[in-house]
Amino acid sequence: MSNDIAKQKAGEYAATLVEDGMTIGIGTGSTVYYFIHTLANKTKEGLHITGVPTSAQTAQLARSLNIPLVDLNDVAQLDLTIDGADEIDPSLNLIKGGGGALLQEKIVAAASVQNIIIADESKLVQNLGKFPLPVEVITFAWRQTQKHIAQLGCSNIVLRQKQDGIFISDHGHYILDCHFEQIDNPALLQQQLNNIPGVVENGLFINMAAKAIVAYSDGSVKEFVKP
Repeated sequence: MSNDIAKQKAGEYAATLVEDGMTIGIGTGSTVYYFIHTLANKTKEGLHITGVPTSAQTAQLARSLNIPLVDLNDVAQLDLTIDGADEIDPSLNLIKGGGGALLQEKIVAAASVQNIIIADESKLVQNLGKFPLPVEVITFAWRQTQKHIAQLGCSNIVLRQKQDGIFISDHGHYILDCHFEQIDNPALLQQQLNNIPGVVENGLFINMAAKAIVAYSDGSVKEFVKP
């Protein structure tokens, strides 16, 4: 079974967890794409939900599929957020932000009663860090911020690019992709990064996911609950 089919199965499975009347966070990424399409079909069939998107890309897709959206400022909390991840460790700590939406993703996750991650089996790791850790930084003096991050033991830090130049996040910031290779203490690193002047947010999501729904190449889907 291809990766895309596995992602589709994870997205379809996650949609079964959404109940009528919920206000939900709608994540960003290739696996969530399938969740959004499945959710749209359910709303056509009569499911009543309201969504809060985690990125401009997600908002555009959801609106095109007639999923009702609301601003996070207009709700007290979210019942549930469904989102993807770039890496998931056995404690359900995550690296997120490969798509560039980590800041809004973390804000939405923090506003949610429950966060559920959907992914294919390739995202499961024993230790976080092989995937470059995205760190969102303000554009002013970003090289100084980069130097401070390097002092935490990261020697390879790349300013994210896109086809026509530097990648700019939805909120007008740069993203530094930091190659730590292995992060032995994710909670400590998260704190150290966010103490650096110029860092807006980082892609470590620690103790935020309650459950991970993982699809495998053999067609099976497995739930992992936070230990």
